[in-house]
Amino acid sequence: MRTTPTIPTAATVAIPRKTHRCQRSPSRAWLATALLVLCSALPLHARLSAQRLADSSFAALVARLSETGGVFDSDNIISNEASYLQIASQLTKTGVHGGVYIGVGPDQNFSYIALIRPSIAFMLDIRRDNMLEHLLFKALFEMSHNRMEYLCLLFGKPVPADINAWTGRQVGFIIAYLNQTRTDSQAVAGARKASNERIAKFGVALDAHDRQMIDRYRAEFIADGLDTRYSSLGRNNRMDYPTFGQLMLATDRAGRQISFLADEDAFQFVRSMQIANRIIPVVGNVAGDKAVKAIGQYASEHSLNVSAFYLSNVEQYLLTRDGGFDMYARNVKTLPHDSTSVIIRSYFGRFGRTHPLFVPGVSNISTSMIEPIDTFLRAFAAGEIRTYPDLVFNGYVTP
Repeated sequence: MRTTPTIPTAATVAIPRKTHRCQRSPSRAWLATALLVLCSALPLHARLSAQRLADSSFAALVARLSETGGVFDSDNIISNEASYLQIASQLTKTGVHGGVYIGVGPDQNFSYIALIRPSIAFMLDIRRDNMLEHLLFKALFEMSHNRMEYLCLLFGKPVPADINAWTGRQVGFIIAYLNQTRTDSQAVAGARKASNERIAKFGVALDAHDRQMIDRYRAEFIADGLDTRYSSLGRNNRMDYPTFGQLMLATDRAGRQISFLADEDAFQFVRSMQIANRIIPVVGNVAGDKAVKAIGQYASEHSLNVSAFYLSNVEQYLLTRDGGFDMYARNVKTLPHDSTSVIIRSYFGRFGRTHPLFVPGVSNISTSMIEPIDTFLRAFAAGEIRTYPDLVFNGYVTP
């Protein structure tokens, strides 16, 4: 039993050089030298996070790491995991911090990024549509000063004239404004135009269908607002899936509201990552032959370990329906990691309420957990993962 314990590439990351016709003054030259010395004294991961990828390098990195997209039977516009923040204490206990973050799905990743504070993050998903949604999120982050402006742009609400006064306000006041304020057609049109122009400048190759999908996602957020929910294709959608507003207010095991939209500092960290082009959407199958290995290679090139790999319940599909679990496990093995590196997963199923980590009253449908990558790989090598319960009932870190 397991115990609980082609296209241009951007192989390197650098700040683009700027050429100037005039000479630097002695004071500017001294300052530049001092900054260079200071930056060179920082650890590599700190220098990496302090630099900004040029938009051209961002687009090239998306292309370098991505593979041909596939199909999944959900729209997955937002998460359906009300339990997703219940792992915060386990992350702290294990010492998960910095490095490279990898995660599937939409914006629940931003809360994990805010908790882990990685140097760079990759939004990996088999659906190309997920990459398109993340381009929309990126544009809105870059256009927003704070959480209120971000949510107004996302939901088509007029931005308050005193927007700077909303920085740091309690999340309840923000939700009250959004609930009480009608969608405004001029605000919708303005946000659409500005965000589409910004998306175009990212340099990622998009066709007419891609642009239509981005507009469709935007339209769904505007239509449903805080009541936006996860939706599945070809099967019944559950009304006990959490809404966008409920996910904003989700708590950890200590009852703290720590989503990236409930805490201004968390939002601003993710925003800084977006502005620096350090949240990279990648199209890829976790059991595929390119994307995961390419991310691992990028991490190795920059002497970084993968700190966390968030998979939701993708492993369940690989074990029970789609196949490819062995290939996925071999892909995980290629990722540079250490003793603090973890897999984050969610458990959905009829036995979910019997899981030791299930939190009554928080979620009726999911249980979230983490497992050290080393523990997972040892169990896989020993042949101890034959069924999905083998995976989720063993190896997890306790709170």
